[in-house]
Amino acid sequence: MTAADAAVRVRDSLEEVFDAVGRTASDTESVLASAVADGRRPVSTDLAALRPCLHACLAQYDLVSGLGFVAAPGLLDDVPAWLEWWQTTTDGAVHPLLLDLDPEHSAYSDYTHWDWFTLPRDTGQRVVAGPYVDYLCSDEYSITLSSAVTIGGRFMGVAAADVYLRHFEAVVMPLLQRLPGPARLVNARGRVAASTDPHHLVGSLTRGPDFAAVLAGPEIGTEHGGQQLRPCNGIPLILVTAPPPAERR
Repeated sequence: MTAADAAVRVRDSLEEVFDAVGRTASDTESVLASAVADGRRPVSTDLAALRPCLHACLAQYDLVSGLGFVAAPGLLDDVPAWLEWWQTTTDGAVHPLLLDLDPEHSAYSDYTHWDWFTLPRDTGQRVVAGPYVDYLCSDEYSITLSSAVTIGGRFMGVAAADVYLRHFEAVVMPLLQRLPGPARLVNARGRVAASTDPHHLVGSLTRGPDFAAVLAGPEIGTEHGGQQLRPCNGIPLILVTAPPPAERR
């Protein structure tokens, strides 16, 4: 398998997750636009209209463990913050995430510092955040895929999907292992999402190149420090490969 082949396969696996994120974003924009058209601010109960699509996506996409809309603080008229978030349990049941978001009592009330929220808000781009221990939703080591929800250019929040890292690795590690040399997948921050390179462990940061610039650059990628950096064909992950040992000698 070539690096180009592996990048395409990674893209294909995560485009399904971004499809769920995109459907959630589209439905959310419709719900919020309807409230605006009625001349009022949206409220949390408006977001109940998202649930049929969220449940359907959780049933359809095997990699997605949690899915929903995370409102920008102050967006809703009845609550200061809100997650319309649903997730699956080990037996396949779907249930809502219930959090106390009262800023006077809850450590989870300010979710705006997480990469999955700040990066779509600040860049307008799709994001793969993590891996990290998801204390907010599942206490699982996860990655989160997200995109901004906007109405008339105004940021309303993010649509997002969680993927447990163990499920992600089950899909991508066989691809990386078929490459001739050490390989890893990193996000726009340089954080390692999967790796066969013992010098770059999952969750660590890769320093050096501007990974966001690589993602915005040509599809064939670039070279840095003797390694090839190849964007995963529209997915905000970069495949970093090194020459096999025989070629480095």
